[in-house]
Amino acid sequence: MILGTAGHIDHGKTALVKALTGVDTDRLPEERRRGITIELGFAPLRLPAVGTIGVVDVPGHEAFVRTMLAGASGIDLVLLVIAADEGVMPQTREHLAIVELLGVRAGVIAVTKSDLVDTDWLELVRDDIATLVADTGLATAAVVPVSAVTGAGMDALRAALVAGAQGVAPRDGDDLFRLPVDRSFTVKGTGTVVTGTVWTGGLARDAVVRILPGGGTARVRGLQSHGEPVDVIGPGMRAAVSLGGVDRGEIPRGSTLVSDAAWEPSTRLRADVVLLPDARPVGPRARIQFHLGTQDVSGRIVAGVGGLRTGAPTPVRVALDEPVTARGGDRFVVRTGSPAVTVAGGIVTDPLPGHRRLKPWVRAGLVPVDRIVVIAEEAGGRGVPRASLSVRIGLPPSGVDAALAAAEPRVDVIDGVVYDRTATQRAVELVLARIDAHHAGSPLDAGVSLQSARGVVAGGAALADALIARLVAAGTIAVDHGIVRRADWAPRPSSMQQAELDRLVAVVREAGREPPSASELSGRGVQHSESDVANLLRLLERRGLVRQVEPDRFYSVEAVQAMIEALRAGMHPGQEYGPAELRAFLGVSRKYLIPLLEYYDRMGVTERRSRGRVVRAAPATDSTVAEQVVGRVRG
Repeated sequence: MILGTAGHIDHGKTALVKALTGVDTDRLPEERRRGITIELGFAPLRLPAVGTIGVVDVPGHEAFVRTMLAGASGIDLVLLVIAADEGVMPQTREHLAIVELLGVRAGVIAVTKSDLVDTDWLELVRDDIATLVADTGLATAAVVPVSAVTGAGMDALRAALVAGAQGVAPRDGDDLFRLPVDRSFTVKGTGTVVTGTVWTGGLARDAVVRILPGGGTARVRGLQSHGEPVDVIGPGMRAAVSLGGVDRGEIPRGSTLVSDAAWEPSTRLRADVVLLPDARPVGPRARIQFHLGTQDVSGRIVAGVGGLRTGAPTPVRVALDEPVTARGGDRFVVRTGSPAVTVAGGIVTDPLPGHRRLKPWVRAGLVPVDRIVVIAEEAGGRGVPRASLSVRIGLPPSGVDAALAAAEPRVDVIDGVVYDRTATQRAVELVLARIDAHHAGSPLDAGVSLQSARGVVAGGAALADALIARLVAAGTIAVDHGIVRRADWAPRPSSMQQAELDRLVAVVREAGREPPSASELSGRGVQHSESDVANLLRLLERRGLVRQVEPDRFYSVEAVQAMIEALRAGMHPGQEYGPAELRAFLGVSRKYLIPLLEYYDRMGVTERRSRGRVVRAAPATDSTVAEQVVGRVRG
């Protein structure tokens, strides 16, 4: 758990942290010389019944708000510090607004320097504080007067922090690892070390991490939390990570350590943004400073008609000058102007929309299930990798499973990809239409080629194959040897076509071992074109009456069987025979010999070797070779 300070400059945040923890978080010489916090400070705080939590001490000076934002992001509990002698000041208000925009709803209010004022003045300060926090998440927070100098109120403050900490829901440890880097330095004998707060997930020593947005990798050589070596770090822990194989300059503040491949940097986001009540208007193309975690990037926010509004979220698109590592549900702060002031805050609704000219979503406040549906709709036939959704919608993997189950009527999950249900239904309709069109146009064919059926699906072969497999499982279609047909489809020749089929069988049988080709048959009294004759012959083959030996030539099954028997009778096992000898066994001319021999090689009757062909052993079943041939055709 992380406790973060907030408050105006010189209101005693650092002194209060030292009184609580014993650690002076002002570590830089300039900080000690000037008496102000410039960089983030960190200290462990041990609370009874809670354990050790991390404290992030942030600067209060307006010039260092960007540093304050880097520290405030990711805190679970805020310690709002207001000096009793000055009361509510400008940075008090801005820090409180930032804490609100970051979604921090738990905290304690410490009224420091209470030893410098009398009781009446302290009551006036309490009234101002009550007015300040009335409409915020700290409206019911404990207000504790303290003095870091005398120690007054410190026990009450610790008790209030214990109560506040116990009310904070624990972070989910079963999630993707992410650690925004807030410091990077080199330790002699150790190498590059980065520090940060673990936002989600866990990391073990010797793991490999990715460094975003750069994309480099590094091995985790060691881990520490609150100065103690540990083997594993988890969500809500302050951590120091020693990395091997990377220089300090490659991991500046604003970098993010991740371990899962789903994380990607992006310069375009979708978000819901709320303008602060007293903020200046933000034009549709105004330049802004975008603060998310320890990342600080310039860019633009583009809203629809009417621009940003106060009190209600506006769906926008964010175009950034540099990539950031974001996740759905991340909260960010928008600052603008010179000098910069905080004007708005928002929630990332899709960190990886994938469209250069993306538009804001139609409405704000979409729940994860609705966002999954919209993302799938936009992807169309491409679909969305399921593994990316944990980052895109901001849920742990188990939460993604539940959201997909709730979205099931509107999305399809196929082989790890999420598709819009309308898109998959349309793809199914196109496949069936392609099959039906082929049946109608070529009624004697067995069906359309698998490649042709796949080709009508815009999502590619993987989606097409999955949808075709579904149709097969449902009994709607059948696939045989790369041919796709309706499950109840069978060629239905007309009476005239049946007469031609009978005539073709008769002609082929009469020709015996030297049948005419399809082109020759089309000129032998058969009243069809060459392509029609080929279709009729293929239908006869599927019926088991003829066998295709060459692309343009079909034999009767009886002739095929007779020649097999001739080969087995004439060839001695193990002896190699040349073409001339085999021609004598088969009784055919040279024109027919080689295609027949190659056919019998394919059928396993003969085997070609370096000096000729040998006969292969007959099948060990009682069925004849002719029956096997017919069986292969029908299969």
